[in-house]
Amino acid sequence: MKYGCQSMVDTLNTVLIKHPKDAFISQAHLDENFERFNYFSAPDFENTLREFSVFESILKQKGIDIHYLPRSRQVGIDSIYTHDSVKVTRHGAIYFPMGKAARNNESTASQSFLESLGIPTLGHIRAPGKMEGGDIVWLDDETAAIAIGYRTNPEGIDQFKQLTRSFVKEIIPVPLPHAEGPSACLHLMSLISMVDHDLAVVYLKYMPVFFKEILESRGITLIDTSDLEYDQLASNVLAIGPRECIMLEGNPETLSRLEKAGANVHLYPGRDLSLKGTGGPTCLTQPILRTPVEGR
Repeated sequence: MKYGCQSMVDTLNTVLIKHPKDAFISQAHLDENFERFNYFSAPDFENTLREFSVFESILKQKGIDIHYLPRSRQVGIDSIYTHDSVKVTRHGAIYFPMGKAARNNESTASQSFLESLGIPTLGHIRAPGKMEGGDIVWLDDETAAIAIGYRTNPEGIDQFKQLTRSFVKEIIPVPLPHAEGPSACLHLMSLISMVDHDLAVVYLKYMPVFFKEILESRGITLIDTSDLEYDQLASNVLAIGPRECIMLEGNPETLSRLEKAGANVHLYPGRDLSLKGTGGPTCLTQPILRTPVEGR
């Protein structure tokens, strides 16, 4: 099987997602577990299935090869956010000890499934290191920005650097703010979503000045989201190709600015699928293979 993703914006060919019926299980299961996983409220199970169907159909319409992470008793409802337990590089998969304790077994479940597909394991981040996939943003295939926050620590970054030293030239540590505290979900990908090699949706209020300047020095145009739309996950945008992306509906200002920048935007409803657990389209997907557009 072909694999490798050291880009946030190259054409998405193959992706790993998890169906709500295998992550959320049932309404009773959600009602019992949503507080333990710090959801704002219990998602409506039946509506989640409808919302997921819209999201899934966009991926299918684009011809993306979809693999489904199976149900596992080892993991909880957050396992629907397949992005966080692993990064698939061109040299194999790196698995993470999650910064959120309730998610610690997700990397084991992901490794078992990805190895069954023939994707080799490059390595693991080991305690006291911690890391989550949402804290890693590829600026190009040799440059990764990685957050330092409640979910990813310097020890985790050091281990990632050692595992990727033969093919990653630069790692940029980006400190995150305290914001809503350790129980909230704040990843680097909460603050930036690459939409093309030279275009990103961002939330500048939480972004360190030095990182903003790095992005601008690379010729990246920044679309800043408002406070209101940030709360609606407007800065969490999944590129399925250069200037083609999926975002949560209900963010008209950010949508308009993306379209003015030449982006083709697909919308999905996510009140229960995304908002209540603060996991947007990037969180719902683990890219397995991306390929560059010819001539780029």
